[in-house]
Amino acid sequence: MSGPDEAGCPPGEFEQIARLYRPLTRGAPEALGLLDDAAVIPSRPGYDLVVTKDALVEGVHVPWGEARDLVARKLLRTNLSDLAAKGAEPFGYFLAVAWPPETDFATRQAFAHGLQVDGEAFDVSLLGGDTVSTSGPLSASMTLLGWVPEGRAVLRSGARPGDLVMVSGPIGDGGLGLAAVEGRWADGDGYLARRYQLPTPRLDLREGLKRWASACADVSDGLIADAGHIATASGVALHIDLARLPVSAAAAAWLAGQSDQVLARGRLAGFGDDYELVITAPPAAASALGLTVVGQVEAGAGVRVTFDGAPAPVATAGWAHP
Repeated sequence: MSGPDEAGCPPGEFEQIARLYRPLTRGAPEALGLLDDAAVIPSRPGYDLVVTKDALVEGVHVPWGEARDLVARKLLRTNLSDLAAKGAEPFGYFLAVAWPPETDFATRQAFAHGLQVDGEAFDVSLLGGDTVSTSGPLSASMTLLGWVPEGRAVLRSGARPGDLVMVSGPIGDGGLGLAAVEGRWADGDGYLARRYQLPTPRLDLREGLKRWASACADVSDGLIADAGHIATASGVALHIDLARLPVSAAAAAWLAGQSDQVLARGRLAGFGDDYELVITAPPAAASALGLTVVGQVEAGAGVRVTFDGAPAPVATAGWAHP
C-alpha cells in the first residue's frame, strides 16, 4: 500500500477512503465497508427516519485557518443539534468534503480524527459520502440520519397561544466566542472560544422534548431569528423578554462593559452559533422541563421583543445567508 510522498501529498482517493474514512464507519453494516456506491439502511418498525443536512465553508462558517479537527467536530455537532431539536436519536451520517488541492495528507488525517473523536462520543457512524477537489476554500457538508418514535418528532409548527417560551442554556456565547477567536474580545480561560468552536448538541433533552414540548428549534441563527422560525411555522407570535435571557459568567462580564444594557442584550439574542434550543410548551409541561422561561406564545405573527415590559430595540434579528 502506497502512502503520501515526502512532500505530504495525499495518496489516491480509494486509499484515502480506506485509511481515513472506513474506520469512521465503526463497522456499521449499513455502510458496506465503503466499498459500494451507496448505503443500505433497513427500516425500523415503529419509527420515523429524521434527515438533516448542514454545511460549513471556511471563511463563512468557521474562521480561515481553523484547525481541521475542530472544523470536522463542529460540522458533526451542528447537525446533531438539528436532531436534538426534533427529539431524535442519532444513527449515522453521509459526508462530502471539497479539499483545496494543496491540502496535505496530515491535514486530511486531522479532519478524519475529529470525526472519529466525536463519532465515538455521540455514538454515530459514517455510512458513505464523497471527497472532491475545489479551487475555493475548504467546504464540507453532512447529511445526518436519526430515529424518532413514529409521529413523535418535535416540529416547529406546534406552538400555541398560552404556551411558554424557554431556552435550554446561555444565549450569546456563540457570537462572543467568534469575537474571542478573532481576537476582538478577551477570553482568558478559553470558555467562549470553546463554546463557538465545539458547541454541545442538546441531545440530553430529547426525552423531555418528546414528552412535553409543543415546538422546538435549535439556536443556530440567533434566538430571535430561530424563535421567528417557530412563529412562522406555527402561525403565532412569540414574545421574548430580554430581561429574562440566561447568560454565562463570560457574557455577563461583556454586558457589564456595555453602555446600553437593553441594546446589548438584544445583540446577545441576535448572535448565532449558540446551538442551545428554543422550546415552547404549555405551562404545566414547562415546569416539568425545568428550563429558563424567556417569554410566551401569543396570537399574531412574528417575534415581539421587550425588556421588562417595554419594547426593546434589536440591532439584528440574527444570521441569514445572502
